[in-house]
Amino acid sequence: MLKKDLITRHPLGLQGDETDVISSGEFGAVLSRAGVGKTAFLVQLALNAMLRDKNVLHISLSDPVDKITLWYKELFNHLAQRYAFEQAGQLWESLLPHRFIMTFRVAGFSVPRLKERLADLTGQDIFHPDMVIIDGLKFNESARECLADLKKLAEEQSFHAWFSVHTHRHEETSSDSIPLPLLDVEDLFDIALQLQPVGTDIHVKPLKGPSKVISGLSPLVLDAASMLIK
Repeated sequence: MLKKDLITRHPLGLQGDETDVISSGEFGAVLSRAGVGKTAFLVQLALNAMLRDKNVLHISLSDPVDKITLWYKELFNHLAQRYAFEQAGQLWESLLPHRFIMTFRVAGFSVPRLKERLADLTGQDIFHPDMVIIDGLKFNESARECLADLKKLAEEQSFHAWFSVHTHRHEETSSDSIPLPLLDVEDLFDIALQLQPVGTDIHVKPLKGPSKVISGLSPLVLDAASMLIK
Protein backbone atom coordinates (compact mmCIF):
# COMPACT_ATOMS: atom_id res chain seq x y z
CA MET A 1 0.00 0.00 0.00
CA LEU A 2 1.29 3.43 -0.92
CA LYS A 3 1.27 6.36 1.52
CA LYS A 4 -1.44 8.08 -0.53
CA ASP A 5 -3.63 4.98 -0.22
CA LEU A 6 -3.29 5.08 3.56
CA ILE A 7 -4.37 8.72 3.57
CA THR A 8 -7.44 8.18 1.42
CA ARG A 9 -8.56 4.94 3.10
CA HIS A 10 -8.47 6.48 6.57
CA PRO A 11 -11.91 7.92 7.53
CA LEU A 12 -10.45 11.42 7.84
CA GLY A 13 -9.35 11.09 4.24
CA LEU A 14 -12.97 11.70 3.31
CA GLN A 15 -12.10 15.37 3.61
CA GLY A 16 -9.63 15.02 0.73
CA ASP A 17 -5.92 14.39 0.85
CA GLU A 18 -5.03 18.03 0.25
CA THR A 19 -7.59 19.57 2.61
CA ASP A 20 -7.60 20.22 6.35
CA VAL A 21 -10.83 20.05 8.32
CA ILE A 22 -10.24 23.69 9.27
CA SER A 23 -8.11 26.42 7.68
CA SER A 24 -5.29 28.68 8.89
CA GLY A 25 -6.39 30.94 11.72
CA GLU A 26 -9.36 28.76 12.60
CA PHE A 27 -10.07 26.85 15.81
CA GLY A 28 -11.52 23.39 16.38
CA ALA A 29 -12.64 21.82 19.66
CA VAL A 30 -12.96 18.18 20.71
CA LEU A 31 -15.17 17.82 23.78
CA SER A 32 -15.77 14.86 26.09
CA ARG A 33 -15.65 13.66 29.65
CA ALA A 34 -12.33 12.49 31.06
CA GLY A 35 -10.99 9.26 29.59
CA VAL A 36 -13.34 9.11 26.60
CA GLY A 37 -10.76 9.76 23.87
CA LYS A 38 -10.03 13.45 23.28
CA THR A 39 -6.26 12.99 23.06
CA ALA A 40 -6.60 9.90 20.84
CA PHE A 41 -8.85 11.81 18.45
CA LEU A 42 -6.51 14.81 18.36
CA VAL A 43 -3.49 12.58 17.72
CA GLN A 44 -5.27 11.01 14.75
CA LEU A 45 -6.04 14.45 13.35
CA ALA A 46 -2.32 15.14 13.74
CA LEU A 47 -1.26 11.88 12.08
CA ASN A 48 -3.56 12.59 9.15
CA ALA A 49 -1.93 16.00 8.74
CA MET A 50 1.59 14.55 9.09
CA LEU A 51 0.84 11.98 6.39
CA ARG A 52 0.11 14.94 4.11
CA ASP A 53 3.49 16.50 4.98
CA LYS A 54 1.99 19.13 7.27
CA ASN A 55 3.89 20.16 10.42
CA VAL A 56 2.09 19.57 13.74
CA LEU A 57 3.02 21.23 17.02
CA HIS A 58 1.48 19.23 19.89
CA ILE A 59 1.29 21.22 23.14
CA SER A 60 0.41 19.26 26.27
CA LEU A 61 -0.47 20.97 29.53
CA SER A 62 -1.04 17.74 31.43
CA ASP A 63 1.12 14.87 30.11
CA PRO A 64 4.91 14.52 29.71
CA VAL A 65 6.57 14.17 26.32
CA ASP A 66 7.07 10.41 26.62
CA LYS A 67 3.35 9.79 27.20
CA ILE A 68 2.37 11.89 24.18
CA THR A 69 5.02 10.12 22.09
CA LEU A 70 3.51 6.77 23.10
CA TRP A 71 0.04 7.91 21.99
CA TYR A 72 1.39 8.71 18.53
CA LYS A 73 3.36 5.49 18.20
CA GLU A 74 0.54 3.20 19.38
CA LEU A 75 -2.15 4.84 17.25
CA PHE A 76 0.11 4.82 14.18
CA ASN A 77 0.83 1.11 14.75
CA HIS A 78 -2.88 0.34 15.08
CA LEU A 79 -3.53 2.31 11.88
CA ALA A 80 -0.77 0.49 9.97
CA GLN A 81 -2.07 -2.89 11.17
CA ARG A 82 -5.66 -2.09 10.24
CA TYR A 83 -4.69 -1.24 6.66
CA ALA A 84 -1.88 -3.82 6.42
CA PHE A 85 0.76 -1.24 5.63
CA GLU A 86 3.94 -3.23 5.01
CA GLN A 87 6.48 -0.39 5.23
CA ALA A 88 5.19 0.98 8.54
CA GLY A 89 8.61 1.45 10.13
CA GLN A 90 9.98 3.41 7.20
CA LEU A 91 6.84 5.56 7.00
CA TRP A 92 6.90 6.26 10.75
CA GLU A 93 10.46 7.56 10.54
CA SER A 94 9.49 9.81 7.63
CA LEU A 95 6.65 11.33 9.69
CA LEU A 96 8.66 12.26 12.78
CA PRO A 97 10.22 15.46 11.31
CA HIS A 98 6.64 16.76 10.89
CA ARG A 99 5.89 16.59 14.63
CA PHE A 100 7.17 18.65 17.53
CA ILE A 101 5.95 18.06 21.10
CA MET A 102 6.02 20.91 23.60
CA THR A 103 4.94 20.73 27.24
CA PHE A 104 3.96 23.37 29.76
CA ARG A 105 2.67 23.25 33.29
CA VAL A 106 -0.95 24.46 33.26
CA ALA A 107 -0.13 27.41 35.53
CA GLY A 108 2.92 28.27 33.43
CA PHE A 109 1.17 28.42 30.05
CA SER A 110 0.58 31.81 28.49
CA VAL A 111 0.45 33.18 24.97
CA PRO A 112 3.57 35.35 25.47
CA ARG A 113 5.52 32.27 26.62
CA LEU A 114 4.25 30.27 23.66
CA LYS A 115 5.18 33.10 21.27
CA GLU A 116 8.68 33.14 22.74
CA ARG A 117 9.16 29.40 22.30
CA LEU A 118 7.66 29.49 18.81
CA ALA A 119 10.04 32.30 17.88
CA ASP A 120 12.96 30.10 18.93
CA LEU A 121 11.74 27.31 16.64
CA THR A 122 10.83 29.40 13.62
CA GLY A 123 13.69 31.90 13.95
CA GLN A 124 16.25 29.10 13.75
CA ASP A 125 14.27 27.37 11.00
CA ILE A 126 13.81 24.33 13.23
CA PHE A 127 10.04 23.96 12.94
CA HIS A 128 7.18 25.93 11.34
CA PRO A 129 3.77 24.55 12.42
CA ASP A 130 0.81 24.27 10.06
CA MET A 131 -1.35 22.79 12.82
CA VAL A 132 -1.21 23.27 16.59
CA ILE A 133 -2.85 21.01 19.18
CA ILE A 134 -3.37 22.38 22.69
CA ASP A 135 -4.36 19.57 25.03
CA GLY A 136 -5.31 20.38 28.61
CA LEU A 137 -6.18 24.09 28.50
CA LYS A 138 -8.62 25.05 31.26
CA PHE A 139 -11.85 26.45 29.81
CA ASN A 140 -12.71 28.67 32.77
CA GLU A 141 -13.62 32.32 33.26
CA SER A 142 -10.15 33.47 32.18
CA ALA A 143 -10.01 31.34 29.02
CA ARG A 144 -11.48 33.91 26.66
CA GLU A 145 -8.56 36.35 26.83
CA CYS A 146 -6.05 33.54 26.30
CA LEU A 147 -8.02 32.09 23.37
CA ALA A 148 -8.44 35.51 21.74
CA ASP A 149 -4.68 36.05 21.92
CA LEU A 150 -4.10 32.55 20.52
CA LYS A 151 -6.48 33.36 17.67
CA LYS A 152 -4.40 36.41 16.73
CA LEU A 153 -1.22 34.32 16.91
CA ALA A 154 -2.74 31.64 14.67
CA GLU A 155 -3.71 34.24 12.10
CA GLU A 156 -0.29 35.92 12.24
CA GLN A 157 1.64 32.66 11.86
CA SER A 158 -0.79 30.91 9.50
CA PHE A 159 -1.63 27.80 11.53
CA HIS A 160 -4.92 26.32 12.66
CA ALA A 161 -5.45 24.96 16.15
CA TRP A 162 -7.35 22.15 17.85
CA PHE A 163 -8.19 22.09 21.56
CA SER A 164 -9.36 19.41 23.96
CA VAL A 165 -12.29 20.57 26.11
CA HIS A 166 -13.14 18.69 29.31
CA THR A 167 -16.85 18.27 30.10
CA HIS A 168 -18.74 16.57 32.92
CA ARG A 169 -21.36 13.82 32.82
CA HIS A 170 -24.31 15.85 34.10
CA GLU A 171 -23.26 19.21 32.72
CA GLU A 172 -26.05 21.37 31.39
CA THR A 173 -25.94 22.55 27.80
CA SER A 174 -27.27 25.64 26.08
CA SER A 175 -30.38 25.50 23.94
CA ASP A 176 -28.26 24.62 20.89
CA SER A 177 -26.47 21.80 22.77
CA ILE A 178 -23.12 23.55 23.22
CA PRO A 179 -21.63 22.27 26.52
CA LEU A 180 -21.06 24.92 29.17
CA PRO A 181 -17.22 24.95 29.09
CA LEU A 182 -17.32 26.10 25.44
CA LEU A 183 -20.40 28.29 25.65
CA ASP A 184 -18.75 31.62 26.47
CA VAL A 185 -16.05 31.22 23.80
CA GLU A 186 -18.06 29.41 21.12
CA ASP A 187 -17.76 32.38 18.74
CA LEU A 188 -13.97 31.83 18.56
CA PHE A 189 -14.41 28.27 17.28
CA ASP A 190 -15.18 27.23 13.72
CA ILE A 191 -15.91 23.58 14.48
CA ALA A 192 -16.80 21.65 17.64
CA LEU A 193 -17.02 17.86 17.95
CA GLN A 194 -18.29 15.96 20.97
CA LEU A 195 -17.24 12.38 21.78
CA GLN A 196 -20.10 10.32 23.24
CA PRO A 197 -19.80 6.67 24.42
CA VAL A 198 -22.49 4.47 22.86
CA GLY A 199 -22.12 0.77 23.65
CA THR A 200 -18.65 -0.40 22.61
CA ASP A 201 -18.04 2.63 20.39
CA ILE A 202 -17.52 6.34 20.91
CA HIS A 203 -19.60 8.42 18.53
CA VAL A 204 -18.33 11.70 17.08
CA LYS A 205 -21.18 14.20 17.34
CA PRO A 206 -20.68 17.46 15.40
CA LEU A 207 -21.95 20.42 17.43
CA LYS A 208 -20.79 23.21 15.15
CA GLY A 209 -19.15 23.60 11.77
CA PRO A 210 -19.70 24.09 8.03
CA SER A 211 -22.36 21.74 6.66
CA LYS A 212 -19.94 20.17 4.14
CA VAL A 213 -17.47 19.29 6.89
CA ILE A 214 -20.19 18.15 9.29
CA SER A 215 -21.68 15.78 6.71
CA GLY A 216 -18.27 14.14 6.25
CA LEU A 217 -17.57 13.81 9.98
CA SER A 218 -21.00 12.86 11.34
CA PRO A 219 -20.75 9.08 10.66
CA LEU A 220 -17.39 8.79 12.45
CA VAL A 221 -16.91 6.69 15.58
CA LEU A 222 -13.92 5.67 17.70
CA ASP A 223 -13.37 2.01 18.42
CA ALA A 224 -13.24 1.84 22.23
CA ALA A 225 -10.57 -0.91 22.14
CA SER A 226 -8.03 0.55 19.69
CA MET A 227 -9.25 4.19 19.88
CA LEU A 228 -9.01 4.33 16.09
CA ILE A 229 -11.45 6.43 14.10
CA LYS A 230 -13.65 4.31 11.84
